[in-house]
Amino acid sequence: MERPPSVDALARSLAGSGLPHALLVDVARAAIADGAVADASARAEALRRTLLTPVVNATGVLLHTNLGRAPLAHHQSAHAQSLELDLATGGRGSRQRAVGGLLARLCSAEDAMVVNNNAAAVLLVLVALAAGRAVPVSRGESVEIGGGFRVPEVMAQSGARLVDVGTTNRTRLADYRRAVDAGDVALVLKVHPSNYRVDGFVEETSVAELATLGPPVVVDLGSGLVDATCPWWPGPHPPPWLAGEPAAVQTVAAGAALVTFSGDKLLGGPQAGIITGRADLVARCAAHPLARALRPGGLVLAALQELVLAYLRRDVVATVPFWRMAATPVADLTARAEAIAAATGTTAVATDALPGAGSAPGATLPSAGVRLAGDHLAALRGHDPPVITRAREGITVADLRAVEPDDDAVLVEALRRCG
Repeated sequence: MERPPSVDALARSLAGSGLPHALLVDVARAAIADGAVADASARAEALRRTLLTPVVNATGVLLHTNLGRAPLAHHQSAHAQSLELDLATGGRGSRQRAVGGLLARLCSAEDAMVVNNNAAAVLLVLVALAAGRAVPVSRGESVEIGGGFRVPEVMAQSGARLVDVGTTNRTRLADYRRAVDAGDVALVLKVHPSNYRVDGFVEETSVAELATLGPPVVVDLGSGLVDATCPWWPGPHPPPWLAGEPAAVQTVAAGAALVTFSGDKLLGGPQAGIITGRADLVARCAAHPLARALRPGGLVLAALQELVLAYLRRDVVATVPFWRMAATPVADLTARAEAIAAATGTTAVATDALPGAGSAPGATLPSAGVRLAGDHLAALRGHDPPVITRAREGITVADLRAVEPDDDAVLVEALRRCG
């Protein structure tokens, strides 16, 4: 029998994978133990592909949760930053002050703070303001969204007591009032149902109506639309695909005491959860011990600061990738699709893209892409860099709405290999 190579020798032969030698030693050792030395290179490649890697998002879902939601480039030098230093006094400052102040200005609110995602924002608000007390929630809003985030379970973890009001399809002000009149209500929670939607014989209670009940109204917007008028949008305000989507500015103006939403959905930024609204309630959330466990780091805050400044400058479409992709004219996408089709032997087609991540449920954006016969999802994922598309009924479609123009060449190369 041929003697297997040494672990070190086999690991060194795999150096072209780009993986650290320590990981290649693990691969080599396992391959030798399994009697599969010939498979060592494939095993190293398989390991490399488990690491986070850039991909081309040709799914037509702009905010794809599996692909990191909002695409965002953020660069900063390796300098220390004034994260918790008050430059005016030289004393310790708050990491929430700068970005929180900008977010409050953006949302026309008194104050704001940032945690690591919107689930954390909802949890912190409930823990800080409602632990041990009743919180009415419409049955139609007691939902589960992506990743197993269930409103009743988050409520239970917070220590607040969920009070179901109304029915799945109709919840009136009187339903909430009965719960409030029963006593010990800390706040009223209104939840954006995200991907869940009920049509037909439905009725819900507005924020303005809820604000008349007395207890603070907390609204989990989730999707992160800042302003329903979308003043940064180059066309009609708002764009048709966002008509009816609730937004922070209008929700605060309607009487919400606090609003929570995600940073990496329609806001177009990094993963974060924003809490904005009344200064006294934001301060109570910030003072709670859990706030330290949920706080974001300097990288996230710096990226958010850049993003909010872009909103305040009104150059969102030029600087925020999500909004740039959403605003790309269909004619431009069609021209790119036709060029890709001509180069690959595929067919240019009109498509419908989605905002994604539970934002604007049911809404679509007109788009364009290419299609080819057969299910080529695995082959395209195997390309370097991976190309992520969609397939249905034996047809693969690559939608261009979320594909950067610079990546068209990558798409062409990947599609040619499927021919």
